[in-house]
Amino acid sequence: MRFVAATMVFALHVMVEGIFASGASHPMLFKMLALGGGAGVGFFFVLSGFVLTWSARPDDTPRRFWRRRFFKIYPNHVLTFLAAVLVITLLVGNAVGLADTVRNLFLLQAFFPQARTITGVNPVAWSLSCEAFFYLCFPFLLGLVRRIRPERLWMWAVGVVAVIFLVPLASGLLPAQQPYPILGVTEWETWFIYHFPPVRMLDFVFGILLAQMVLTGRRIPLGYTGSVLLSVVVYALTPLIPPTYAFVAALCVPLGLVIANGAVADRDGRRTGLSGRVWVWLGEVSFAFYMWHRLILITGHDLLGAGEAWPTPVALAISALLFAVTLLVSWLTFRLFEGPVMRRFGTAGGARRARPGGGQVGAPV
Repeated sequence: MRFVAATMVFALHVMVEGIFASGASHPMLFKMLALGGGAGVGFFFVLSGFVLTWSARPDDTPRRFWRRRFFKIYPNHVLTFLAAVLVITLLVGNAVGLADTVRNLFLLQAFFPQARTITGVNPVAWSLSCEAFFYLCFPFLLGLVRRIRPERLWMWAVGVVAVIFLVPLASGLLPAQQPYPILGVTEWETWFIYHFPPVRMLDFVFGILLAQMVLTGRRIPLGYTGSVLLSVVVYALTPLIPPTYAFVAALCVPLGLVIANGAVADRDGRRTGLSGRVWVWLGEVSFAFYMWHRLILITGHDLLGAGEAWPTPVALAISALLFAVTLLVSWLTFRLFEGPVMRRFGTAGGARRARPGGGQVGAPV
């Protein structure tokens, strides 16, 4: 599941990078890819809340939890941060200001509304700024959710979704600005709806509630196939939805149901098409893939022809090549860096404990 979401983000950034000469002439395709990339990030946020709840240890402490999360995401962040600094200074020649560099290094960038701050250095690291905030709050959020009576979990989930749908209305109170072309949202609206960690934590909390439902035996509607079909239908309709709702709110429930029903199927030993050995491997390298892909797209475009755009067949071949390079670098990162760091520092004594549910759903996010 995670690798599919990461691939959607990759596809968006291929278009943003301007590799396709025909890209500028297809605003609807760009919008669909932008919404698909946004859905991929939203999927990560809901999945993160779900997985952390699904795999929570009865004897865990906040300190142990924060230690595992720190060594899961921060070493990869520092590694790609340093690579990004080299790419920006040596290849692109577009230096990022000191303040924005420091904010990026310490994962504070998503708390600031300026796009140059949010996407400074390694542009995709803004989502880690959100995740770090989620992790800080998770032990307390989990304690609160566990106090909810099982029969009331759906009521709370509906309440969280209602607040998610109220966020675009609240964004209308922000300072007036010129909307971005094609997307139809302003810089401040994009920040508040899509980047701001306290707002995006609503997706994370929705994932926590869904996991608690599965763990307490609540029925999840539609089933896996039905929830996937619903997600596809809603995604196809997103160009018709007001943009402030299309980025996050529209797909939050369908994707959440996919995650929850996928976990139920995994628990019950039913096939979903995403549980084979290859998919498990892709899930393991998906975090590194996400962290590296934008930098490799920027570097590859610069080396193959800075500022150039190619006809569709050539652009497809270049995209496939850069995808393969990203996958290779991600595997090497996971094998030689991410995995060893987690084994050495992520758990007490370097030992991993088994997680309930098994399979990819229970793997670290």
